[in-house]
Amino acid sequence: MGNEALSAETTQPDVDFTAVQASPRFQELRGRHRRFVFPVLAACLVWYLAYVLLAVYAHDFMSTRVFGSVNLAMVLGLAQVVTTFAVTMWYVSYANRRLDPIAAEIRDEIESGAEFDTQAVAR
Repeated sequence: MGNEALSAETTQPDVDFTAVQASPRFQELRGRHRRFVFPVLAACLVWYLAYVLLAVYAHDFMSTRVFGSVNLAMVLGLAQVVTTFAVTMWYVSYANRRLDPIAAEIRDEIESGAEFDTQAVAR
């Protein structure tokens, strides 16, 4: 029914995606993304694993009361949630400043039909 209209509106130009991936700008974009994501991912995994290991093996430590009936396990558990939001906000800020401008340039080049340098050497 509605699929015919949708497919008529979304005609895509012929794009050599292999050439786009080999272009220096795309390699720079991918490198920036990886240099941010992999270290942050490793740190978050270590932080999460530390929390789980403390919960399993350091019961007395995690049972330490901080105030009232709130113990250290609850505080660290909430810190996990706060960390998730903080990392998300940090990534959005980083992507807006460092990734999106390059991605927009690449998209504009693709949409304009520009040729990509197929001789580019990947980093």
